[in-house]
Amino acid sequence: MRVYDSLTGLKDRYPNITVALGTFDGLHLGHQRLIGEAAAMARQSQGTAAVLTFNPHPLAVLKPELAPSMLLDQEAKSRMMAELGVDVLILLPFTREFAQLSPAEFIKDILINQINVKGIVVGYNYSFGHRGRGNPETLWQYAEECGYTLSVIPPVKVGNQVVSSTLIRHKLAEGDVAAARKLLGYYPFTEGTVVLGDRRGNTLGFPTANIHCPAGMMVPAKGVYSVHVDMGGETYLGVANVGTKPTFNGCSRRINIEVHILDFCGDIYGKKIRVKYVRRLRDERKFSSISDLVNQIQADVQSARFDHPELSNN
Repeated sequence: MRVYDSLTGLKDRYPNITVALGTFDGLHLGHQRLIGEAAAMARQSQGTAAVLTFNPHPLAVLKPELAPSMLLDQEAKSRMMAELGVDVLILLPFTREFAQLSPAEFIKDILINQINVKGIVVGYNYSFGHRGRGNPETLWQYAEECGYTLSVIPPVKVGNQVVSSTLIRHKLAEGDVAAARKLLGYYPFTEGTVVLGDRRGNTLGFPTANIHCPAGMMVPAKGVYSVHVDMGGETYLGVANVGTKPTFNGCSRRINIEVHILDFCGDIYGKKIRVKYVRRLRDERKFSSISDLVNQIQADVQSARFDHPELSNN
């Protein structure tokens, strides 16, 4: 997949391009269907499948106080888009000047004059242009004049709930990672580099890998989770604490992710790992004694082994 942060020369490089439009935060099941449709349309016409999106999130520019925490960072999002069949990712810088474009200007100046799109795919609730006044109906109005085909993806539901990034954030804020997984189509996860912690886990008999919560990224509610840990091409079971370690840190507000990786021994400081949240085991809480904490961690480990015995060596 090629990634561009400018529109210059795109219509010459890719004369038959189908583009999926959206912010695609989380790349949930709805986004996956939308991008899959764009890829299918491009293959049918022997053209190029593209995604046009923005960085940063438009709200981070227009109303920073309302900007949501991101479900995926750009690296993970790009990797997943490539796996969905995207040939070209157009990652445009979002500015206040760009936000002034009317819907008609966005269609004619950006999509037609600079990209010369042949196909467009959007979700049923897509909005664009100044103050979000453009919608799928606007795109239909210009389709014949501008010579593009348009596909509008209807709501994707899991059970009776419409899949959305807002709903996924709500589930994560509740710690309901199992429900979030159903909406995302994959385990919610946090990626980060293992950093040096206080090594207290070693003294308790449960060494941990510590990763800092990346700025602006969504993490599940504070608590203890059964997790899968991906590193070095292998997947391990683990138990993760998301929170402030109140037994030792008192009233600290800094959120950390601390993972005990089962059946693993090795130095992974400085290495990047992915922590995939499988199930919430319990609330984070302060223990009255170290022995009570150790007993609870032992119970948490057994619960994690029970979740996925195929990944456990014991």
